[in-house]
Amino acid sequence: MSPLQIDIHRDIIEKARTGNSKAQRELYSLYCRAMYNICCRMMNNTTEAEDMLQEVFIEAFTRLDTFRFDSTIGAWLKRITINKCINELRKRKVALDYGEVLSNDVAEEYNDEDGADVALSVDRIRHAIGLLPDGYRVVFSLYMLEGYDHEEISKILNISESTSKTQLLRGKKKIIEILKAGEIQTSGKN
Repeated sequence: MSPLQIDIHRDIIEKARTGNSKAQRELYSLYCRAMYNICCRMMNNTTEAEDMLQEVFIEAFTRLDTFRFDSTIGAWLKRITINKCINELRKRKVALDYGEVLSNDVAEEYNDEDGADVALSVDRIRHAIGLLPDGYRVVFSLYMLEGYDHEEISKILNISESTSKTQLLRGKKKIIEILKAGEIQTSGKN
């Protein structure tokens, strides 16, 4: 990453570190939308996402002195956001349902063509993701929406890479089932 990308908003960050409320508000304004979207995907509830967002920024501002410009401030905030959400889910003792690991043979037999005929819309996909069990949703969100690979997910969630892959596969399959079921219900109402 180039020094220019890492140093983005450096002046605002330096002021925010000193407790400058205007700089903190500006930093919040720059990143609150992106972090809120992560919270919504992870928590699957807008009210909880709003609460989590506030907690994320409180923690970020209290730990701002630990930010060393090794990455962008956005990447640093994203890591705090994901960790806060995962910790909250764990605190509630939500079963992340990591179940049995599928064999490679089963995983290879399944392919995305099963869902090729499903008419898709952003709202329908969001709704389907929201209906996933927490374990599937968390892995699906981290992999498909946040761009983490299975090695990173395994470290974040303290699971094996194969479990991460299995959860992603099962999550995709479940989304297709949900979308197909919605299509059947929609066409059945005509």
